[in-house]
Amino acid sequence: MEDRKRTKLLFVCLGNICRSPAAEGVMKQVLLNKGMSDLFEVDSAGIGGWHVGELPDSRMRKCGAARGYNFNSRARQFDTDDFRKFDYIFVMDNDNKNMLSQKTNNERELAKVKMLVDYAASHPKAKLIPDPYYGDEKDFDYALDLIEDATNTLADRLAKGGEL
Repeated sequence: MEDRKRTKLLFVCLGNICRSPAAEGVMKQVLLNKGMSDLFEVDSAGIGGWHVGELPDSRMRKCGAARGYNFNSRARQFDTDDFRKFDYIFVMDNDNKNMLSQKTNNERELAKVKMLVDYAASHPKAKLIPDPYYGDEKDFDYALDLIEDATNTLADRLAKGGEL
C-alpha cells in the first residue's frame, strides 16, 4: 500500500479562538463528509499568544454546535516553522495576511499564505472573514457562513488537484 503524503492545511487568525479554530473544525468535517480526511492534516493557530491553551470562544462553540460542529482544539501561536510544516496557510483578513507576510523568509513561504475568503464562492463580494469577537451571535453566524462556503469550495478544489 502506497503511503501518500498528506497535504497540510493551517488556518490563522489573530488569537486562534474564533475564526481559525472554526475553520479548522469545519474543514475537518467537510473533508470527512467528502471521504478525504485521510489525505489532509488540518490545524489552526493565532498570530498572538494571548489565548494559548484555551478552547475556542464559547460563542463560536455554541454557534458551531448548532450546525453540528465540535470546535475543541486548543489555541496555539503561529510559529515561523509553520511555513515549513504546512503546504497552505489560510488567513482570515488582510491584517492577518500582512502580519504573516512580514514573518516570511522567501517567496516560497509567502506563496503559501492565502485569503480563505477568496474561496467563498457564494459570497463573491466578501473581502474578509470578519472577526466576530466584539460582536453578537449574528456576527459569529456570518463568520461561519463564510467559513463553510470557503472550506467547501476549497475542499472541492483540493480534490481536483488543481492549483490554489
